[in-house]
Amino acid sequence: MSRLSPALDASPAAVAPPRSRSPFATACARFLRNRAGMAGLVILLLIVIACFVGPWLLPNDPINSDWGSISLPPTWQNAHWFGTDELGRDLLVRTLVGGRVSLEVGLLGTLVSGLFGVAWGATAGYLGGRIDSGMMRIVDMMYAIPYMLIAILMMTLFGRAFYLVVLTISAFSWLDMARVVRGQTLSLRTREFVDAARAIGIGSRPIITRHIVPNLIGVVVVYATVTVPNIVLTESVLSFLGLGVQEPMTSWGVLIQDGAQKLESMPWLLLCPAVMLCATLYCVSFVGDGLRDALDPKER
Repeated sequence: MSRLSPALDASPAAVAPPRSRSPFATACARFLRNRAGMAGLVILLLIVIACFVGPWLLPNDPINSDWGSISLPPTWQNAHWFGTDELGRDLLVRTLVGGRVSLEVGLLGTLVSGLFGVAWGATAGYLGGRIDSGMMRIVDMMYAIPYMLIAILMMTLFGRAFYLVVLTISAFSWLDMARVVRGQTLSLRTREFVDAARAIGIGSRPIITRHIVPNLIGVVVVYATVTVPNIVLTESVLSFLGLGVQEPMTSWGVLIQDGAQKLESMPWLLLCPAVMLCATLYCVSFVGDGLRDALDPKER
């Protein structure tokens, strides 16, 4: 009897079907192939690490003055690579410390506004009817309130503490998130899995938390990458107008304000923090574009 060929002799168990990747793994692989998104992510991580770790490693102090190096341009002398200000304070360390504050405001503001915006938008979109109409009218009325007037009022009455800056920015940053989430929820509430959950007697709150919100993660993550640079830029504008954090705390907006006043005599005071701010905003935008393309269901 002739022997069977290896292809025919192989048992069915030996021929394993190709393993299917999860949507998360597919999105990660697609994002890794996005060169602009990956470059933005790497540079952004380097900026974050430098802002949070750099001040501990550099020899200079962000508050104490080097009286022998007052108004010094960028130089290797005493490791003043970004130069010093009119008080002899090292600009590199102050830029990194200011970046830490700006990034903290951006991340905390995005977290607070995101949580509130998702809860508001998902509730309004799922319940619908008069509840949806009433909740969205509140959003429309808040859009009509002059944001800068409220910021000036709060800073004047309660001071320029760090948590007040975060709360002031978050108080209006959730409006766009609520609208985006509400629009996505309107399409999700008619899906079959939501109808099945209603049919077996699950209440509105568990449906929103267990079925609606998990399906909004992709949209929320992508929109959060848009919210972070907006909040960082808003904090910089408030600090530039003198409504942000106060000394001895600093931020990129405060440094840009100081540099703008001394642009002709000491241009490096404006250039260094402005470059860091622009680089961070561009990197976050590139990461957001990469995540949007990776999580786009049309690409699956």
